[in-house]
Amino acid sequence: MRQAIRDAVNQSSRKPFHWGGLCGYQQLEAIAQILSTLPENVDEAGYLRQVLSQVNRVLERNRKQAQNLAETHHWLCRVANCLNDPPSATGQTSDQVAAGMDALIDSFHPDAKTQSPQAQLWSALKKRWQLHKQELLACYDVPGLPQDNLQIESLFEGLRRRQRRISGRKSTRELRKFGLAQVLFQSESEADLLEQIRHVSRADYLASAERLAQAEHPLRFLQQFHRNPAKTIAQLIKEYTELSTSNQPCQSRVLLSVHNE
Repeated sequence: MRQAIRDAVNQSSRKPFHWGGLCGYQQLEAIAQILSTLPENVDEAGYLRQVLSQVNRVLERNRKQAQNLAETHHWLCRVANCLNDPPSATGQTSDQVAAGMDALIDSFHPDAKTQSPQAQLWSALKKRWQLHKQELLACYDVPGLPQDNLQIESLFEGLRRRQRRISGRKSTRELRKFGLAQVLFQSESEADLLEQIRHVSRADYLASAERLAQAEHPLRFLQQFHRNPAKTIAQLIKEYTELSTSNQPCQSRVLLSVHNE
């Protein structure tokens, strides 16, 4: 539970335009919603009630900022819909898209004093639209021209990650001269390769797989938490409730102490 709260409050590695602050606030809302349904007869429920009060305090303190971010995100989605991603979805011309964007910008009038995120979005959007309007609209008149280069950047980033994982080096500059191919096994045939793999005993393989699963458990929990925070926390509370109400009070106290650590 503490790991989920720290992730929602302090994580800084959010993707651009994913509105990390808003996602973290929504994750805290899901945690508070599930904790409020905790039965009174559960062991150590008082501790979780204190956690709930702290979460509610953080939510109330940042409610106004979250509302501004949500409104800003709404306008950002309207901009994306106006640009028609992908361009071939509606078949609009560059003139039609330009007219829609100009109308959208003219209808956006945020207050800089009380709506700082909206005002920053409006200022950046208007400036970049005026500077790069023609370059952004070329994809609507040239068939097959993508709106950005994100796909090719993603491809090269995946190749670099594989090189780092195989070589153990942080930098991939030295590996460029060797190409993108890496040799994991040396064998003359598929049968020889299979024979090398079979030399690994089943017990060693299962032990290594178990260690790998234990090492990946915190990351897997966060991945599930990011996809569906309410469901993940509800499952965590359900498991804890079943453990606390069973005939295993010692184990429940040990579990809580481990979480506290």
